Parts: sequence; structure tokens; C-alpha cells
Amino acid sequence: MGRPSFDNNDFFTAARELACKFGPGAVTVDLIIQRLKAPKGSFYHRFASRDALLGELWLETVLAYQTGFVAAIESGDGLAAALHTPSWARRHLDDARLLLLYSRHDFVRGEWPAELKRGVREQAERFEGCLATFARATFGRAGAAQLRRATFVLAEVPIAAIKSHLERREPPPPLADELITTTYRAIVENGRG
Repeated sequence: MGRPSFDNNDFFTAARELACKFGPGAVTVDLIIQRLKAPKGSFYHRFASRDALLGELWLETVLAYQTGFVAAIESGDGLAAALHTPSWARRHLDDARLLLLYSRHDFVRGEWPAELKRGVREQAERFEGCLATFARATFGRAGAAQLRRATFVLAEVPIAAIKSHLERREPPPPLADELITTTYRAIVENGRG
């Protein structure tokens, strides 16, 4: 009987499951290989370290989330961008919990691996670019006050509306969308004045 073969996705899946259950800070190489019944060398053949794997997991998760958010901003639909957070959380509850209940610093202990720094920087620039695009289109410019409003209405309000549900491991209810929509409309209408 041959040895089982493992690929990168097996390690990502094991790390994601462990992070969802115990939090990313508790995930170790030993726990990952125990879960897979894989030899330690199989892990290190694919990943330089625990931080490299969990950093990739975080980046993959945030990029998956950002796809719909960016598409909504590019189509000029700020409300859809704000409502993307609860919608995505309903479809990807475990990933939403990882992304929104933990900081990216919970995934990597210390300095991010060099190969991941560029991806992290690019995703942050993409998000900041979306905020600036929304601020200019909605509030007329992308100054400090307009960017603060954009951040509040597109990121902070949606996260606040669903965070307690994620903590309880439950999908956000429709009421979360209603609260986000009401707040969005109030901020946008008052911000144009």
C-alpha cells in the first residue's frame, strides 16, 4: 500500500479548519500534519514555515472577499459594496469568521514572509483605492473627511452589523442588511451636504 499523497490544498484545508476551530494563533505545523496524518517533510516541502502557510491562507481569504467588493465599487454601486460583507459572510461563514474576527497579525507571528508582503500591500492599495473612488463619486472628493465617511459606511458599519453573529457562528440575518442600508443612506445623504 502506497503512502497518501498531499498537495497544497490539503494543507490549506487543514489549516483553515484548525484556525476556524481554535483561532489562527493556535495553529501549528504539528497540528496541521497530525490532522492530515502527513509527514512533517511533506509540509516543509511545500511551505517555508507555519507563517508562510497561514499568511497565504489570510491573503487568499481577503482576496476572495475583495472580489465582490471591488466589483461593486467599479460598477458604481456603493450600497452593494456595503452589503457585500453580510452577503459574502452568509456564503462563506468560516472564512468570514477568520477574516473579520481576527487581525491579519493573528495569522503571522512577527514579520510577514517577504514573498507575501507584496500581495498584502497590493490588496491594501486596492481596498484604499476603492475607498477613494467611492469618496470622489459620492462625496465629491477624496479628502480626509470623505475617506473617513467612506471607511465608516463601506467597512466599519457592515462589520459591526455582522460581528456578533459571526462570534456565535451564525449567518447574518436579513436585519443586518437593513441596518447597513439605513446607515448607508443616512451617511451618504448627509455627506453630500
